[in-house]
Amino acid sequence: MSAQRQKFDGYAAQYDEWFMKNSNLFASELKLFQKALGNIEGKRLLSVGCGSGLFESYIDCTNVEGIEPSQDMGAIAQKRGVNVIAHSTIEDVELPNNAYDIVYFNGSSSYIEDLKPAYAKCKRALKEGGRLILLDVPKESAFGFMYLLGKSLGTYDHGYLDGAMPSLPYPLALAASGVWHTTEEKIDVLKELGFANFTYYQTLIRNPLYTNEEPEEVQEGYKSGGYVAIVAEQ
Repeated sequence: MSAQRQKFDGYAAQYDEWFMKNSNLFASELKLFQKALGNIEGKRLLSVGCGSGLFESYIDCTNVEGIEPSQDMGAIAQKRGVNVIAHSTIEDVELPNNAYDIVYFNGSSSYIEDLKPAYAKCKRALKEGGRLILLDVPKESAFGFMYLLGKSLGTYDHGYLDGAMPSLPYPLALAASGVWHTTEEKIDVLKELGFANFTYYQTLIRNPLYTNEEPEEVQEGYKSGGYVAIVAEQ
């Protein structure tokens, strides 16, 4: 069993439950997801690390294929309409060349140590003019700091954090298993691979303590958000 599969097997229900309890935060992230994807009618999409297919359940996923290491997560995604083509990591799967209009990582880049070979494989799988979309919590954001602190302490329940933590932080087991990359790091990798015409969107601008109070609108840019989308063209 791969390390990636071990990270998420057994956490599918907890993952979905966290988003449902943080419904306004989820609504903000969903808006970003939909904005970054744009019009997907008639397009073939690949979700790398599709998880439970929670986000896909809010779009037309007729043409969405998924790769998901966790059997637990992938089974739920399949029920939600994602065509899960492999229970595998991106590193271990073979992808067809020039096959997809859009390949996207929705949160899954944070569980990949070496981004360049993963993104390079996706680049080869994209059609000419296709788009690679990376949505994630940036390492340098307030959320990134929070997750790294929890990972370092082994807990969110620490006296130093009294009054500073959201009531329902992201499950520590998942946050602690993340690698977490900066936005600039991902941009640099994409540029090295020859991607161009970058567009950036962001949400979760508020302090994490207040992000679940109401949904946020998507903003352009990437230097303020707790969840950021990088859209790059092949």
